Amino acid sequence: SIAQEVVGLFCMVLLTLTALVANTVVMIVILKTTLLRKFIFVCHLCAVDLLSAIFLMPLGIISSSSCFSRVIYSIAECQGLMFLNVCFISASILTISIISVERYYYIVHPMRYEVKMTIRLAVAGVIFIWVKSVLITVLVVVGWPQGNGATSASRCTVYWSPGAYKTVFVIIFSTVCFVLPTIIIFAVYCRVYRVARTASLQRAPVQAPAVVPRYRCNSIASQVTIITTRNLPLPRLIPEHFLGSNKAILTLVLIVGQFLCCWLPFFAFHLHSSVTAGAVGGGHGEMVVTWIAYSSFAINPFFYGLLNRQIREELARLRRSCLNRPLGQELCLSVSEASVQENILQFLQ
Repeated sequence: SIAQEVVGLFCMVLLTLTALVANTVVMIVILKTTLLRKFIFVCHLCAVDLLSAIFLMPLGIISSSSCFSRVIYSIAECQGLMFLNVCFISASILTISIISVERYYYIVHPMRYEVKMTIRLAVAGVIFIWVKSVLITVLVVVGWPQGNGATSASRCTVYWSPGAYKTVFVIIFSTVCFVLPTIIIFAVYCRVYRVARTASLQRAPVQAPAVVPRYRCNSIASQVTIITTRNLPLPRLIPEHFLGSNKAILTLVLIVGQFLCCWLPFFAFHLHSSVTAGAVGGGHGEMVVTWIAYSSFAINPFFYGLLNRQIREELARLRRSCLNRPLGQELCLSVSEASVQENILQFLQ
């Protein structure tokens, strides 16, 4: 219906504009601030998502909306669009995986992280992401079936030229770019939660001796009170532990849940349609899961960039400097004393 077309077009344009603005803002903040340039993988994620917002999302609007139904793609144009689609999706998901591993090493093995996490290693990680993404994407062009006799199409999709190769490609693409990263992200954040929970349990009893000096005296009753207080399991701290544990769980559920909500429908749809015999892709189902996946390009800069206190404060400082307003001392960053991955620690605390 016309109403559905208007609402769908509005949502697609809104997601595209959000991805353009949010990723650009986070990249500018990181690149303009010397002490924030250690966020190289976050900056790289914003760069990939920005490229996706420039190339993929506008082309996705043209392919999805009936307002552009007269647009016809040639074989070369379809191959190029699918190449960019697979390449940017792979690069974005692999970057998220590396960010998770980086957080894991910073929290669980901080000394090892400080020694080994160098600019050279970060650049090598970025190169690895693009090499792996390009290798996966080459399969789209090199093995693209040409036996269906078609010379053009109104919509570019993996179902545009069905065949046995399509099933193999979708399985490889889903395994490398979704299944393995999901396992890595889930395992890493579970380990981070266990470390944070252990640290909170070890830190909490330190609060108990604060009230002990009030009762110190030479009487036997006072000494018994001190010993008993020190040996109690501190039941009053259990609600605090419970709330802190729930906050940590909620944080990790949001991080992992956002990734799964965006990408699980996309890969599940393509896997099911490829494996099922005689299945034909396309239609509103493919359009919906594709734009749910594309929404990740607009959400990532908030989850991995703007939720970080250092980036938010630097953004406020730049905004005030652009407006020629005096800067308050409270906005001055102490990035050298703060954690590079303070956002995840801040969440879990």
